Amino acid sequence: MHAQLIRELVALLGSKAVLYQPEDLMLYEYDGSVELGSPKCIVLPNSAREVSEIVRLANRYEVPLVGRGAGTGLSGGAIARNGGIVIVFSRMNRILEIDEANQRAVVQPGVVNLDLSRAVEHLGLYFAPDPSSQKSCTIGGNVSENSGGPHTLANGVTTNHVTGLELVLPDGELVRIGGKNIETSGYDLNGLFVGSEGTLALVTEITVRLTRKAEAVKTLLAVYETIDDATGSVFDITVRAITPAACEMLDGFTLRAVEDYVHAGFPKDCAAVLLIEVEGLTEAVEAQAGEIMDVCRKNHAREVRVARDERERALLWKGRKEAFGALGRLSPMYYVQDGVIPRTRLPETLRRIEEIGKKYDLQIGNIFHAGDGNLHPLILFDERDRAQFERVVKAGGEIMQHCVDVGGALTGEHGIGMEKNELMPLIFSPDDLALMSRVRAAFNPTERLNPGKVLPLGKACGEIRIQPIPVSATTSA
Repeated sequence: MHAQLIRELVALLGSKAVLYQPEDLMLYEYDGSVELGSPKCIVLPNSAREVSEIVRLANRYEVPLVGRGAGTGLSGGAIARNGGIVIVFSRMNRILEIDEANQRAVVQPGVVNLDLSRAVEHLGLYFAPDPSSQKSCTIGGNVSENSGGPHTLANGVTTNHVTGLELVLPDGELVRIGGKNIETSGYDLNGLFVGSEGTLALVTEITVRLTRKAEAVKTLLAVYETIDDATGSVFDITVRAITPAACEMLDGFTLRAVEDYVHAGFPKDCAAVLLIEVEGLTEAVEAQAGEIMDVCRKNHAREVRVARDERERALLWKGRKEAFGALGRLSPMYYVQDGVIPRTRLPETLRRIEEIGKKYDLQIGNIFHAGDGNLHPLILFDERDRAQFERVVKAGGEIMQHCVDVGGALTGEHGIGMEKNELMPLIFSPDDLALMSRVRAAFNPTERLNPGKVLPLGKACGEIRIQPIPVSATTSA
């Protein structure tokens, strides 16, 4: 890193907002994935103006830039693959406006997801996208990755809840798109930038839609002796035209780890459980809950019970939200997958995942958004064992290949990042990828903003990069 650039950054931001010593940089080498990348400098701006000036300085010195929220991402999106400057938004963490009448909030990118819902709960409102890491992940990161969560089955993912953005473009220009309106004329620019993984612009302010809490909510736990019966229930619920607010599945291995850690009330002697939630008007919720219970029993559920009160409901969801951490107690590290498949292919896909685990002598736990076929196999391993790590990466590649083979996709909510960019040709044709490259070039022609992410770098189709062994474990996402 140019010494003069460091001096100019310190002059702009102050010495406490510019980090460049090795012991400081090590904290930003990784996120929640198995990827690694070493930045040359960390900056912590307080305003959009400072972000704009940082971008202009980086351009003058031809230095790459990467935006970063809380670092909970699972595809390497916030890692400095090519060195350069990482812009950390943790100090831009204010809720700027709560507009109750229009059910909108204006926030800075460093606002923690759950903090926004807590700030508006007294108004009977909440922010619907709820990643499992919502206690720590930031809304800016949610926007970059188009994050989802258990309750997005009915409510939609982040892009469905963003109505306006303030952006710093790769040349340093500050622009606004959208606003508080639901619909805007012309091209859907919000839709273009949400999920672009920080490759088109840096987000400095977000206008989001707030959702009114439902009149009634019921949370059901269905217990199964076989995985096929559990997945059969998911399909049959859909056939009855019921769209739950959430429909989550945990396999036996995973739920036992969760129960030992959280004591959520999951039975430890079963093959799988479904955690299903319905919400809406009281009468409709009662009717839907009854139909779901009927479906589950017809699919040989050993037990179907409804949470008796808010405490029991919260405990069940705590078990789901802290499942990644529970599995982290069993292994130094894990590698989280994020494939999407048609719901009808769940049984064979789970069997294929089990076969892959046996093939590579690896333990794989399954916890996922069953309602929309978004899988999250967690492959447990010891990062100190290089040979085991290589097996883990190969296993992950085979899981993703199977998802594609059955008509699925490479990601549902974790993004492509630097983890799966070389797998993009499995889904997209050369013409598709060329078009995406032209879109990126229209905004980021020098590819200085978050380089080496999303699009393939020209390696053989399906090649997965073997990273250096991570220096520390990660057990939360």
